[in-house]
Amino acid sequence: MIRTLRQQAEPHESDDQLVEGLRARDEGAFMLLLRRYHRAAIRIASAYVKNEAAAEEVLQEAWMAVLHGIDGFEGRSTFKTWLFRIVANGAKKRALLDARSVPFSALGGADDQDEPAVDPGRFNPDDTRWAGHWASPPTMWSEPEERFLSAETRAVIGRAIDDLPPAQRQVITLRDVQECTAEETCAILEITEANQRVLLHRARTKVRQALELHLGGGA
Repeated sequence: MIRTLRQQAEPHESDDQLVEGLRARDEGAFMLLLRRYHRAAIRIASAYVKNEAAAEEVLQEAWMAVLHGIDGFEGRSTFKTWLFRIVANGAKKRALLDARSVPFSALGGADDQDEPAVDPGRFNPDDTRWAGHWASPPTMWSEPEERFLSAETRAVIGRAIDDLPPAQRQVITLRDVQECTAEETCAILEITEANQRVLLHRARTKVRQALELHLGGGA
């Protein structure tokens, strides 16, 4: 049972500090980690189970696994990677039990690989720091920040991500929403670097198309 060792976990604390608090059964540390990652983990689970109630159940089980396994967590990966891998594995098992999914390895198959890319020259394939990002962003992205960050525009991006095939949705959520590295994403989803790059490229292309259309720059 987690007991309260302090009144409130400070929001600036690192994951490593919070993990140490969690090992000490600090409720404040647990609650901050929950607030920090629960919403992102729900999105990861939802890419598999496609049902909010099922995703919540997956998350409950994942957090219980974290609490039970925290003493054995050796820090070979980041806490975020460890948590998201637990969530992804739990969601895959739940989806298979519900008979509404195929293995993740099959989701990046022929349909994804053969799908035509849009304006591949606008992506930067060489810069290892920003591989797959646009070399020349859409022109309307230089419009006032207020429009780009409007609730309506964020909703368009969110819907575009939600409409992606599961594998693409997983990868872009981890890379662009949660800002995971390529290495972290491959570890969480247990896919190759090459597959990750293809899925991310396809996902960003589709989201960019939806955004350009919304902002008046797409046909």
